[in-house]
Amino acid sequence: MASHGVRRFKPVEKTPEERQQELQKIEDYRSLEHLVSDKVAEHDYSSDTLTKISELLNRNPEYYTIWNYRRQVMRHHFSEAADTANEDTIQPILSLIKNDLMFLIPLLRSFPKCYWIWNYRMWLLDEARRMLPLPEAHQIWQEEFALVGKMLTLDSRNFHGWGYRRVVVETLKQLGSLDEATGITQKEFEYAKKMIGANLSNFSAWHYRTKLIQRLLDEQSATDNERRKMLDDELSLIHQALIDPYDQSVWFYHQNLLCVFDPTVADRTMAPNLSTSERLQYLRQEIDNVQEILDGAEDCKYIYQALIECTVLVSKVTGHLSPEDRDQILSWLSELKQLDSLREQRWLDFERTL
Repeated sequence: MASHGVRRFKPVEKTPEERQQELQKIEDYRSLEHLVSDKVAEHDYSSDTLTKISELLNRNPEYYTIWNYRRQVMRHHFSEAADTANEDTIQPILSLIKNDLMFLIPLLRSFPKCYWIWNYRMWLLDEARRMLPLPEAHQIWQEEFALVGKMLTLDSRNFHGWGYRRVVVETLKQLGSLDEATGITQKEFEYAKKMIGANLSNFSAWHYRTKLIQRLLDEQSATDNERRKMLDDELSLIHQALIDPYDQSVWFYHQNLLCVFDPTVADRTMAPNLSTSERLQYLRQEIDNVQEILDGAEDCKYIYQALIECTVLVSKVTGHLSPEDRDQILSWLSELKQLDSLREQRWLDFERTL
């Protein structure tokens, strides 16, 4: 039989020796788990305990309780290292942090979407920031920035990596100078564009870009003209990306840009001071652009959704929905109900609000 087009195969019967080996592995794992739990319960925070914890996490990094055990042991080691450190050397603490960061690298390669590894790594970096002098802490976080870049090169759509990058960037801003902070935002903005260019379906990169635009404009004290130019550039970018109208991630970004023309939220967008006539001009132009995309892609529901969204925004800007626009929306809704039958009730409900 097949499921979702994938043929099911009968599992290969294991030999008695293989079953015995599997049972032995389970027994070894349980013994190690009990050993670690007993050592921590007895406040045995020795290097041997840390080694056993590492062994257990290598087998099962999803076991979040063991990560908490590791924090307990590491805090003890940090305390001991702090007793031996002085103003002239912080090497014991620095070595502990760097070694533990290195321990996590193979785990992240094998389990790049495991929450607990990312959480623990962030805790470790925060400890570096708390215990180390500013130059050493800055260096640790700078190395982390380079590392997360390599991670996203290997897996550009890993949302853990993108979220982690945001935290690392914000921390580097806090640890560095004001000029450095502004420079980082500009570089990150360019980085997001590069990653989008490599893969238009990279939703995480599009989302990251939305977080950077407003921050960049604010940091640069951008004028209204500069903000309008940013808007024009972003609309141009999204129109180029919509060469594939079936890519949902691109439409999400398009939807985000349309917020600029919504009078109820415009004051919190990249171009808050557009006049009513400017908003209407943008929206009418956008409707024309999206309708051009519709030619040859009449089966793409995202296009109809965008057309409806733009037209509804026109009514919010003008304060009323014209009969012509209403008829046009109803026509697009008719297409949507056929293309997106699973959400037919949603479209019927929206139709009633008209």
